[in-house]
Amino acid sequence: MGTGNKPDFSNVQGGARSTEAERPDFSNVQGGVTSTEEIVNLPDQTYTVEKGDSLSKIAKQFYGKASAWPQIFEANRDQLDDPDRIKPGQVLKIPPAQA
Repeated sequence: MGTGNKPDFSNVQGGARSTEAERPDFSNVQGGVTSTEEIVNLPDQTYTVEKGDSLSKIAKQFYGKASAWPQIFEANRDQLDDPDRIKPGQVLKIPPAQA
């Protein structure tokens, strides 16, 4: 049993190395978001004039402010000559709100 067949580990070297100092440098990375979604112009909505309506009343309903009535008037110049003369049954284009 005492023949000396023990493995010889006398030349084995151990060690651990940290990669702490070798972190990648992301200080110049810039973020951003882009979309591939196609920008589409939304079609105008329409509104059928009812008795008692005015362009300012319709503007208040669609845009939240009566003072936006010229936007509706301009979008309907093909059928309106006077902003005070809209008639029940007319179908008006309501363009998207302008900023």
